[in-house]
Amino acid sequence: MNDKHYKGHIAMLMANIIWGLNSPIGKAVLDSPYVTPLSLTTFRMVGAAIAFWAASLFTKKEHVKPEDLFMLFFAALFGIVLNQGSFIFGLSLTSPIDASIVCTTTPIVTMIVAAIYLKEPVTGKKVLGIFIGAMGALILILSSQSAATGKSGSVWGDLLCLTAQISFAIYLTVFRNLITKYSAITIMKWMFIYASMCFIPFSYRDVASIEFAHISTEVYAGIAFVVLGATFLAYLLVMVGQKNLRPTLVSMYNYVQPIVASAIAVAMGMDTFGWSKAGAIILVFTGVYIVTQSKSKAQLDALKIKATDQAAPGTHK
Repeated sequence: MNDKHYKGHIAMLMANIIWGLNSPIGKAVLDSPYVTPLSLTTFRMVGAAIAFWAASLFTKKEHVKPEDLFMLFFAALFGIVLNQGSFIFGLSLTSPIDASIVCTTTPIVTMIVAAIYLKEPVTGKKVLGIFIGAMGALILILSSQSAATGKSGSVWGDLLCLTAQISFAIYLTVFRNLITKYSAITIMKWMFIYASMCFIPFSYRDVASIEFAHISTEVYAGIAFVVLGATFLAYLLVMVGQKNLRPTLVSMYNYVQPIVASAIAVAMGMDTFGWSKAGAIILVFTGVYIVTQSKSKAQLDALKIKATDQAAPGTHK
């Protein structure tokens, strides 16, 4: 594993730790009577757009080709608007447990999309790693089910959550080559401005009705974390992961989020840490490791060329 791969792994681990922390913090914000899911998502998109454009003032300016600007709109549509929008609406209709379980499909969907679009091989190691990681994530999620409260599952809610995972899988694979052409700041500033333009028409009434003077300092701090931590910083880290790791491997780190959520529950005295959770965590990271050992299309092509050269010595100079 080279330095680029290490950089990608660290970035994805940190991003998913932040997203794991975002679940309880975001829920605390939404418990406020003044902040709705639509308004919080709007804060994420608009706030991140402002942060990325501000950050671009201190980085080297890049000229983005008109055709790439056009494609970045669709990248924003799949990677941000459909992903975040579908998940929020789905979560409002179904139970948190159902939503978490549906999220474990992300690596599976990503592997399928990568196989179709990027012609990435569906190897035995890759399938085994995803299966083992999913089992670990499901054990963590289901072990916390007894503490879960709220509404029961809904087919439509589950389908919307699945739509969110499919849209993110498409973003990770279809737009990978576009993402690698420009810096993370350049890509993100355009994606989030496009996402804001798409989302504001549906959410401006929720935002306009907020009584900002009545929002507590704690809720404002939570919103700041959601915008600057779980959106600005996390998406920057995902960009680093996308540039250095294969799409399926990037999506495998989705299984880290239940570990973080479980750790928070234990720390707050809402759950206990036992052998089942320890085993589940081991399964998650074992699954990630197995996927890292699977061969990419480029590696398999290189092995075929090497085998051909060895089978026919003297034919190449």
